[in-house]
Amino acid sequence: MTIMPNPIAFEIGPVAVRWYGILISMAILIGTILVLKQAERLKLDQDKILNLIIIVLPAAFIGARAWYVIFSWGYYSVNPEQILQIWHGGLAIHGGLFGGVLAGYFYSRAVGFNFWQLADIFAPSLILGQAIGRWGNYFNQEAYGYETNLPWAMFIDGAYRHPTFLYESLWNLGVFAFLIWWRRKKNLVIGEIFLAYAVLYSVGRVIIESFRTDSLMFGPLRTAQVISILVIIVGMSMIILWRKKAPAVQETLSKSKRKSKR
Repeated sequence: MTIMPNPIAFEIGPVAVRWYGILISMAILIGTILVLKQAERLKLDQDKILNLIIIVLPAAFIGARAWYVIFSWGYYSVNPEQILQIWHGGLAIHGGLFGGVLAGYFYSRAVGFNFWQLADIFAPSLILGQAIGRWGNYFNQEAYGYETNLPWAMFIDGAYRHPTFLYESLWNLGVFAFLIWWRRKKNLVIGEIFLAYAVLYSVGRVIIESFRTDSLMFGPLRTAQVISILVIIVGMSMIILWRKKAPAVQETLSKSKRKSKR
């Protein structure tokens, strides 16, 4: 499939509007709508949820960029002027998740929300946003894989290659559909939806990362695979332990609702 996408969607005078930014903005908008609808369904304070989103977003962007720059320091140490040029790409999902989760944890403690309940609310929006955002990699011609002769290969950087951004986008859409279906179950433990998101995304990332040519490295190791394997181990362990010890989600949610209304 020979398609050469233009990373610039349109121009307004001297300002070039890139597809990467448009797609990330779409992901944020759609994710925010889904989060607020779920918060309304659970009768949580939507103003506090919106404040959380406003706090989490910059923390996630800072974490995503910092992670990418740190693990690409060989390049940025000689091109420091490009460190803040995020419109060219270079946002690491794991760094964004760590930054966002950390900000969300401290905010939830400050306003009296249950952190794991909030994490459950955000999980489907996160994975859907990641599915949408991966298409920004397509327009920037990045995050692609090794050469292949498979019929769905895309012509990138002078060769037909695995469209790993497409693989991950489709995987993430599947995880999103599963989480939406699964959260309707009545025997869930609070925090389990977020942990399922983390585990399932990580499983896909471990597999798909093997095909990529531009992985961030820590010595001989692909950092995304190392982090993902750790997340799978920790996430599955927590789900098993919580299934044995934690109360059912209905009981916990009712307590959280009462607390959030004070």
